[in-house]
Amino acid sequence: MSRDQLKEERMKVLDLLAKGTISSDEAEKLLTAMDQSDRNFGQEVVTAKKAPFKMLKILVDSNDGDKVRVQIPVEFSKLLKSAKFKSKIGDTDIDIDAIIEMISQGVDGELVNVESSDGDIIKIIVE
Repeated sequence: MSRDQLKEERMKVLDLLAKGTISSDEAEKLLTAMDQSDRNFGQEVVTAKKAPFKMLKILVDSNDGDKVRVQIPVEFSKLLKSAKFKSKIGDTDIDIDAIIEMISQGVDGELVNVESSDGDIIKIIVE
């Protein structure tokens, strides 16, 4: 129900009260119920707006032509924080633990952009 419709309904209740069709107690109950409905209406709108989930993208282009594209939900990547794994990617000094910490803190955009001397490119992005 829109705000204009709710306002019209309130006016109808007040008209019924003025005509003596309903008692003041009944009018109060109806108006209180409408106020509660109006408050719930605002809450529904707020809860309905959920942010789209974010993806962690890892892009690797090697100098010999290999391309790797990995996408995982950010929520899943946060689970990696407790996992035991190698904290270096290839010959680079990319600190996986630091990247996971940035993701946990909500950092968006390009987190890593590395081009090695032999032409390998590694990008890690949160979108």
